[in-house]
Amino acid sequence: MGNFNYAGAVAVTPSDVTSFARGVCQGIYVGGAGAIAAVMEDGTVATFSAVPVGTLLPIRATRVNSTNTTATLLLALY
Repeated sequence: MGNFNYAGAVAVTPSDVTSFARGVCQGIYVGGAGAIAAVMEDGTVATFSAVPVGTLLPIRATRVNSTNTTATLLLALY
């Protein structure tokens, strides 16, 4: 796995149009279980199903779509 040293975290509000203000994140922390439809750095949408509480997804994403996202308490890690 990668380097899990992050300098900051920002609460994520899922949106189908608004990307993260700080740009591409280095990971997403999941505080409430569910699915996450993440827009990856290359523009593709990856839906992670049944993500459990406390998961750290080591992905480079620009946004979390509100459509198909049921997970809550998300943090974008930088």
